[in-house]
Amino acid sequence: MPSSARPVTLRITEIFHSLQGETSRTGLPTVFVRLTGCPLRCTWCDTEYSFTGGTTRTLEDVLAEIASHQCQTVCVTGGEPLAQKSCLALLTALCDAGYSVSLETSGALDISSVDPRVSRIVDLKAPGSGEEARNLLSNIALLTPQDELKLVLASEADYAWAKAQIAEHDLTRRCPVLLAPVQGQLAPADLAAWILRDKLPVRLQVQLHKIIWGNEPGR
Repeated sequence: MPSSARPVTLRITEIFHSLQGETSRTGLPTVFVRLTGCPLRCTWCDTEYSFTGGTTRTLEDVLAEIASHQCQTVCVTGGEPLAQKSCLALLTALCDAGYSVSLETSGALDISSVDPRVSRIVDLKAPGSGEEARNLLSNIALLTPQDELKLVLASEADYAWAKAQIAEHDLTRRCPVLLAPVQGQLAPADLAAWILRDKLPVRLQVQLHKIIWGNEPGR
């Protein structure tokens, strides 16, 4: 008798039901699946607790917990979810089950194998993150209108860099572009003023979940 295939497993930090606090899906009830591990160390990271630890769970177990929340919108995040090869299988399984799925990824790993039904939320790391060199610029050509590009900014210098990237790569013609201030480092009002001054066709993003619940993990 041939041996049965090993079950697909993932290292999970947490699964929780909340409101989406970022992207164009802001405010939507969403099930978040936070995968463990990340190869980057951004200076402003607010999910360092997901770098290590977590629990190894089967794909079937993860899908069952997601289904228990009775919510059709799912966000797979991290850490860096694509650092786990099984993330691709999870994304496809979620799409096959009829969920509206988004993926939050650092932009340092190749997104070409992500199921095309997934909305890919890709970071472009500004200099202030300390990880600008990790940007995989080949991802930009893969972006479609259903994807989104997020630039988290810690200073006016980061904003100037973002503005230059938008122009150089014609980013706003590829997909929606989101500019987000680092909490406690860049005032949202300042970023809003610069966007309006420069007439950038971008969206200002603030973290709704932090406005509601503060920095509480699992929100």
